Formats: sequence, C-alpha cells, structure tokens
Amino acid sequence: MSMLTPRTPTKLAPPGKGRRERKAAELETRTRIAGEQLTGFSARPGTSVLQELGATRSGLTHAEAALRLERHGANVVAHERAPRWWFQLAKAFWNPFIGVLVFLAAVMWWQDPADPGVVILSVMVGISGLLRFWQEFRSGRAADALKKLVTTTCAVQRRAGSGSAPTTFEVPMDQVVPGDVVKLAAGDLIPADLRLITSKDLMVGQAALSGESLPVAKADTRTDDRGQFETTDPVEADNLCLMGTSVTSGTATGVVVATGADTYFGSMAGSLVGERPQTNFDNGVRKVSFLLIRFMLVMVPVVFAINGLTKGDWDEAFLFGIAVAVGLTPEMLPMVVSANLARGAVAMSKRKVVVKRLNAIQNLGAMDVLCTDKTGTLTEDRIVLDRYLDVHGHEDGEVLEYGYLNSHFQTGLKNLMDQAVINRVDEAEEVVVDARFSMVDEIPFDFARRRMSVVLDRNGSVGAVGRPEHVMITKGAVEEVLDLCTHMRDRDAEVELTAQLRAHVTRIAEENNRRGLRVLAVATRTMSTPRETYSVADEDRLTLVGFLAFLDPPKADAARALQALADKGIAVKVVTGDNDLVAARVCADVGIEVGHVVLGTEIDPLDDTALRALAARTTVFAKVNPVQKARIVRALQAEGHTVGFLGDGINDAAALRDADVGISVDTAVDIAKESADIILLEKDLTVLEQGVIQGRTTFGNTIKYIKMTASSNFGNVFSVLVASAFIPFQPMLAIMLLVQNLVYDIAQLATPWDRMDEEYLRKPRNWDAKGIGRFMVCIGPISSIFDIAMFVIMWNVFAANSEAHQALFQSGWFIEGLLSQTLIVHMIRTRKIPFIQSRASWPVMVMTVLAVLTGLYLPFSPLASSLGFVPLPAGYFPWLIGVLLAYCTLTQLLKTLYIRRFGTWL
Repeated sequence: MSMLTPRTPTKLAPPGKGRRERKAAELETRTRIAGEQLTGFSARPGTSVLQELGATRSGLTHAEAALRLERHGANVVAHERAPRWWFQLAKAFWNPFIGVLVFLAAVMWWQDPADPGVVILSVMVGISGLLRFWQEFRSGRAADALKKLVTTTCAVQRRAGSGSAPTTFEVPMDQVVPGDVVKLAAGDLIPADLRLITSKDLMVGQAALSGESLPVAKADTRTDDRGQFETTDPVEADNLCLMGTSVTSGTATGVVVATGADTYFGSMAGSLVGERPQTNFDNGVRKVSFLLIRFMLVMVPVVFAINGLTKGDWDEAFLFGIAVAVGLTPEMLPMVVSANLARGAVAMSKRKVVVKRLNAIQNLGAMDVLCTDKTGTLTEDRIVLDRYLDVHGHEDGEVLEYGYLNSHFQTGLKNLMDQAVINRVDEAEEVVVDARFSMVDEIPFDFARRRMSVVLDRNGSVGAVGRPEHVMITKGAVEEVLDLCTHMRDRDAEVELTAQLRAHVTRIAEENNRRGLRVLAVATRTMSTPRETYSVADEDRLTLVGFLAFLDPPKADAARALQALADKGIAVKVVTGDNDLVAARVCADVGIEVGHVVLGTEIDPLDDTALRALAARTTVFAKVNPVQKARIVRALQAEGHTVGFLGDGINDAAALRDADVGISVDTAVDIAKESADIILLEKDLTVLEQGVIQGRTTFGNTIKYIKMTASSNFGNVFSVLVASAFIPFQPMLAIMLLVQNLVYDIAQLATPWDRMDEEYLRKPRNWDAKGIGRFMVCIGPISSIFDIAMFVIMWNVFAANSEAHQALFQSGWFIEGLLSQTLIVHMIRTRKIPFIQSRASWPVMVMTVLAVLTGLYLPFSPLASSLGFVPLPAGYFPWLIGVLLAYCTLTQLLKTLYIRRFGTWL
C-alpha cells in the first residue's frame, strides 16, 4: 500500500466485545498494520522506496509538499482535548446523590415553593458540584501547562521547482509530508517515520518506544542499499527511524514514509483517546451510592405508610417521608468527597505532584500493585562505568587508564559510554593525562567494525629502533576486538591468546553481560614502524588488556522507596521494554526478588485466564510491547487488584490509560501525560509513597463520613419507625429533621481535615459496599436504643405524652438526636478509645463543639417558635448527659466486639 494513498478507515475489533477489550484490540490492530507497512519499507531497496513515494534524493518541490499536506493532513497525532468548561461543569453535578437531592427539592418546591428545605437542598447541591468543578478545571489547566516541546522544527530538503537545486529549510514538524527528505543530526527529534537513505554513525534513543535505556545503533546506509532482512518489529529495523525517538549521535538523511496518525507512534496514540475505563474509585462510589439509595427506597415508603395510617394526615405524612428521605441520604457525600479530594490535590501539589483527575487520589491509596518501568524510575537514566576488569575479571586500573586514553583523545563526537569513562576518571582522579602522551592519529568508529582506535605517542619514549614509540588503543564490541587479538595481558606479561584462553576471556565478558552490563573490550598494540597516519589494516595483532562494563545505575534511594511501598502493602512489578538481563540486574540491585523473568514473547500465546495466573506470580516482565503492558495491567485488575502504572513513553500510554491510576512525569511524551491521572514533577518513588499516604487519608476520611452518616441516619429512621407506630403525633417535624441534618452535615465538612490513625495507613484500602451495609445495620440501631430511652423519659418523666405537649417531646428528641449524632463521630472515627488513644484534628473538634452549642441553643433562640421548638426544663439536661454517656459506652463496647468478629472497622 502506498503511503500516498489517502487514509481509509481500518476495520477493527468486533462490536460484541466490551469497550476495554475493543480498545485493546484496536490498539493491537493499528500497531500491527503500521508495523507491517514500515517493515515493508525496511526490506526494500532505498531507490525502490523513493520511487514508490514519488520522491527523489533532492526532495520535494514546495508545490508538491503543499499538495501532499492538503491530501494527508498535518503531521500530528491524535490526543485528548480538555473538555469544554460547560461540559466539565455539567459532569461535576452528575452524581446519584445529587440526583436524589434535586428530585427531593423539586418535590418539596412543588408542594410548597416557600419551603426552606428547598433552599437548604439547593445550597448543598450547588456547593458540592461547584467545588468539584473548580478543582478539576484548575488541575487540568496546570497539567496543560506542563506540555513543553523540545523543538518544533526540523531540517527538510526541498526545491523551488522541478529543475532547481535542493535547499535545506527549517519547517514546522506538523508540516512534514510523505516523500519529504529530512536531515538528521545529534539532538534532533525524529519528526515522522523515516526510511534512511544515507546514515553515518547514527545512534538513536528509542526509550520512548521500546523502553531500552541505551541508544540503538542504526546501520550505515547508502542510497543504493538493498534493504535489510525483513523483521516484524519496526523498532528493531536498523534502517528505520520512528517518530517519538531522537538522535543521540551521528548524521543521516531519511525519506518520510508516514506522518501523523499513519506513523507507528500515531497508530498507538489514535487508539488511546476517548472515554476512559471505569476505575476502582468509580466502581466503589457507584456501588456504595446505590446501596444507600436502595435503603432509602425501602425505608421511606414504610415511614410514609406508617405515619399516614396511624395519624390519618397523608399530606403531612408525605412531607415527613420526604424529610426522612433527605435524612437517610448522605447529602453531603459529593461535597465531602470533593473536599477530601481537593485537599489531597493541594497537599500533593506541595510535593511536586499535579493531580489531573481527582478520583486518582483515592485510587492511589487503594493501590496494592504498582507496575513501573525501569529506566529513570529504578535507575538514574544515565550510563556509568560500573567496573574495569582484567582478563580474569579482577578490577585493574591499567584497563581504566587505556580506556580513558581512548575516550579522551578521540576527536569525534563522544558517545555516552566514552563520556561515562571520562566522568569516572574525573570523579576519582585515578588517571592523569599530562605530557606523557600526544595524539598521532585515530581510526574513527563505524558500525561495520563496531570499534574505534587512537594512536598515541609516548612522549619521551623511544622504541627498539630509536624512533618515537607509538601505541594503538582500540576499544569496541567484545567479539570484534577479540577477533583481532593474538595476545592478552596477564598481569605484567603478554601471553599468547590460545583457544583455551580465548574461551576463558569470552566467558568473563558473558558473565558480565548476564549481570545486565554492557561490555566493551580494550586492546593495545605497540607499533613496530611508527608513522604519521594509520588505517583499519593496522588494527591487527592486538593485545587484549581487559573489559569496561557499563550500566544505567540504580537510584540511591530506590531500594528504600521500594521497601517503604512494600511496608505499605504495595507489591511492585517491573514491566519494561528493555532486555531481561539488564532488568534482572537492576531489580536485584534494588532489592526486588526477581524470580523468573517473563518475556513479551511468552505472553502472546496465553489466553486471559492463563495470563492472570502468570501475572500474579511474576515480578519482572521484560521486552514487552505496549499491547502486552496493557494486558498485564488488565490481568492484575481481573485478579481483584487496584493497579497503578508508572511510565513516560508512548509504549506506556495504553497501560497508563487502563490502570486504576496512571502516573507519569512532566518530561514524558505528550501522549503519556495525557493518558496519566497523576503527573510527577520528579520521577521518584519516594514522592509516590507520600501520595499513597495522602490517598489513604483521603479515602479513610471519606469512608469515615459515609459510615458515620449512614449508620446514624439509619438509626434515626429506625427510631422514627418505632415512634410513628406508638406515638399519636409526629415524633419530629419535617423542618426539624432538615435542620438537624443541616447542622450535622455542616459539622461534617471538617472531616477532610481529620487525621487517620497510623495503623490505618499501613494497608491498601478499598471500597466495600457490603461492609458499609453491614456496618449500617449493626451500628445504626445502637442510637435507636437511646432514642427510645429518650422517648420514654420525655413521655413519662416530663409528661410530653399528648398533642398539646408534642413540641416539648420533639424539642427533647431533636437535641438528643443531634448531640448523639455529633458526638458519636468521635466513637466511629477510630477503632481506638476516642480522646484517650486517638484524638480528632482541631477542625473536627471545633466543628463538633459548634454543632453541640447550636443544637442546645436552637430551642431557646428567637427562631425556636418558627421551627416548632419550645425551651426545655433544666431537669432535662442531667437525663441527656446520662443517655449520651451510656450511648458512648455501649458503642465502644460493641465496637470492640465488631472488630473482633469482622476484623475491620473503617
């Protein structure tokens, strides 16, 4: 298929599959098709590729480029666009509890437009939705500000007309078209998918696509090349350069074979936009919401029926039923959740973390498996010289000296390993280059030989024939250098490199390779006939000195950070595109128990069930592609885990999107940042640990509010059922119920600022709708015991047993109900003994006191008559204190039994 053919829709996954499975199949199909097209270009001769593209080595004319730009579109990949502010605002109010409150407010307004309950509910709904909207809108803008382009132009060769000479122009990357001839140099981003026409000493960093930390060597290519053997993976083709990668050294010219969505990068990005999968948080909130709504749908009709039948006033019973529905609904849940998440986002921003999606904070706290890339997370993302070894594998300063001389004196662009040797010597000051040596000549590196040599003059030294002594120092790939060696340096003597010794030194190099090290050989030769110039033919009869071994070193704090995550109950799994030996070495260095390293090729044949079992027992996955990474995430989720994924490349984007919480960094590629929920301004697992603690605190305070409110509201409604059945008047007016709930809910707005017990933060926490229902049924009726006790006291002790004295009865129960609800917060917020073993934060204490004072004041306030209250006699308050103390004591006792029986509290 010619890349000049206009884009046509691709048939993707069958519609019968689930949305997530369709997305995964779409990603796999798109990348496979893009890969097949690219590897086809790799396998064909360069002249054939140019001919098919309708291009020449001189480049397109400006007119041709303009026509192709119109035909193929801008060279941009699909990416998520921030939703319009009005859509974000509407979405902030899309919540089942808000829906219930809006419905109840509408019914109350229909019954009586002047009902103050309508205003109360409207204020609750407005504050909750607006708070959530503002926080997410602000976070989205902060995340957009992180997008920084390293460069926006590239060097393209074009002509004014068909007969004109080619000229190199800097053009915006989004205006590159198929057939353009692009010139590359060190530091350039690859603007599109290119088939190399010519290249010299080209090294390309492909970490964003493959996860491999070291730059990859591309073949020295000529225009009349015959193409390379066909491969199924375009990332491995040595005559292709792909969008999203960058040039680290060397020069090249390439013809653009694909742009925008047709690139390998674009094929992945295009499958990642659209609606995101439901996360652990979304599913948890939905389950809890509908659990509470089901309770309301059962209890409210029962209350309505009992009141209507026993009192005979169906209109009053209807209004009372609505008030009960409001009382049973945790109407402040959206607001408390939003406040919790917003507070968590602010706290995390102070630790250099941008929260794009507020729900991710809770998912971070619930996370029990973290899948992470290796490069830059566990490692420093730089190459260092780890060891310098003689032919027996022992450290030898002479090897370092020869390696340093080779790297120091070469005149070409020093690669990362040359710089690592120089840095090692500069830091340790182990080698001093002074007047002992001077440069004579060099034989530059090329990818066919895979080595480079310098020839130095030992200043002041003369050879056997009285001429200056020249020494050649060669450094390069082990096989290539060994093939040229006839001797080796064994301690201070040169010995012949026999077949047995050759096998011995080869084994030394292989052992270091198995440790995950990149090994180069160092050899020397004293030139018998010194001269001014030398050639490749002189790289012969060398003496092997030893080996230089390099690695991307583990971060100094990686082991401690991993242990801290393990202490918090989080299992870390490494999922990398790098090779298995390097991955195993790094993981072992930071204390990860490696076990069997699973390769990407082992994943493809497995069905989902088999992969679930494999993912559960595997710690390290290596050489995995984007589709395989996403499958691993989904397999772990299917096992019931809440999964986080930390990555920064295009190859991580699908997994970032499928994870319960996707974590990226500000230096990541744009599509990775768009797919992530959380962006770290520093790629550091220590920052994550703090985020986990914040997430668990956020979740704990949210669950705290749900359990406190749901259980107390359920207890109150249960008390209403009992009172309605036996008392000839309403046990509390509808307006009293609304005011009681308003005062209580306002007091609970301090919950996000409460502290959590240290023990609670040690384990991942997750939504448990069944546990919340059990808690509500077991703990809620405790309050009903003491509500009924207060009914008896008001009926018998204070003679509030007729309609003439119903206001006294209602006022007495209002205060007892509000104070018991408010004070029991301190019993429920911790599994410990409140005030003694665990104290609430000062905002919670202040709000508790204010709620109590408000409840005590209302029956004596100027508003009392309009709300239906009457002042209570002084003799009421000792009874009140006794009831509250008995309530707290019984609750603490039953809390102990509950924890012993079910092993949990919050």
